[in-house]
Amino acid sequence: MKLIKQLIAGVALAATASAFAQAPANEAPDALVKRISAEVIDTAKADKEIQAGNQKRVMDLVETKILPYVDFQRMTALAAGRHWRDATPEQQKQLSNEFRTLLVFTYSGALSQIKNETVEFKPLRADPADQEVEVRSVVNMARGEPVTLNYRLAKSPQGWKIFDINVLGAWLVETYKGTFATEISKSGIDGLIKALAERNKKLASKPIKPAK
Repeated sequence: MKLIKQLIAGVALAATASAFAQAPANEAPDALVKRISAEVIDTAKADKEIQAGNQKRVMDLVETKILPYVDFQRMTALAAGRHWRDATPEQQKQLSNEFRTLLVFTYSGALSQIKNETVEFKPLRADPADQEVEVRSVVNMARGEPVTLNYRLAKSPQGWKIFDINVLGAWLVETYKGTFATEISKSGIDGLIKALAERNKKLASKPIKPAK
């Protein structure tokens, strides 16, 4: 189930990010995600190096398709909650960087597992003037029941950006909020930064598993 969550979230981030990179600024979030998601999934399926777990190829895909289009600072601030205001600008920067790296490693492994998944989008419930929207979709898995997936996006001067994802009823930010709070209560912001850095070091040493 954990792998399914990672896979779905990875597909969601990649599909949405690719859409933002290529779509007109006035295109609705759900429309542009739907238009581009098939292309992103097909790329992962067709790339033999990604399917084989080539770490560089997978990381390149994440770097180009995802990182520019996710608001990691807002995502980190929401996960840190009230503790974010107590952090210094340097601590905020370090925490955002480590959290971003953690998500990159997590979803890099998921992207290499894409096989026959497809995504169906629900009608967007939003007004044209809305600055934040929730895009709802269902992912049809290669094996098993369809999985509900929702993601929150906010409009910025640079265009729409993802700041939270819901997989199987659990919002990503809310999931990490408890972990962050526990670590901060034990050893402060610096302790959380250190814990994330250590976790990232371990993930960096592990090879990406090839698709089965």
